[in-house]
Amino acid sequence: MDAVTFEIDAQLKQTSYPIISLSVCDLRLVDDQRWPWLLIIPRVPHAVELIDLSPELRSTVWQEIDHVARIMRDQFSPHKLNIAALGNQVRQLHIHSIARFPEDAAWPNPVWGVGEPEPYDSILLNTRLGTLREGFA
Repeated sequence: MDAVTFEIDAQLKQTSYPIISLSVCDLRLVDDQRWPWLLIIPRVPHAVELIDLSPELRSTVWQEIDHVARIMRDQFSPHKLNIAALGNQVRQLHIHSIARFPEDAAWPNPVWGVGEPEPYDSILLNTRLGTLREGFA
């Protein structure tokens, strides 16, 4: 893995906040308070699909996805966790982990394309980031 030449896609950077760097992935909070929505971004230049990763690296990424999912389950007690790697709008490999609830704005449908994002205000953002960082401590 070449972390020196890795850069997070500009759109991902613009629409999310850094939480923590795991061993091979960066973890970011999507700026939409309607859902606890995290991005897991492997620090691998030019990776588009999970199959672009070596088997060993892919295994580590899956372990980190699992770790993120467990923390989200513990912190948010969702009805369902949605985990997906789409890449239709941003080609850079990234995995969405979204805590879903029957009362959320899109339930039971996918979150994509539903309404307009509701950005975090500074108080809720700092609270959410702090809580998430504590979960990974």
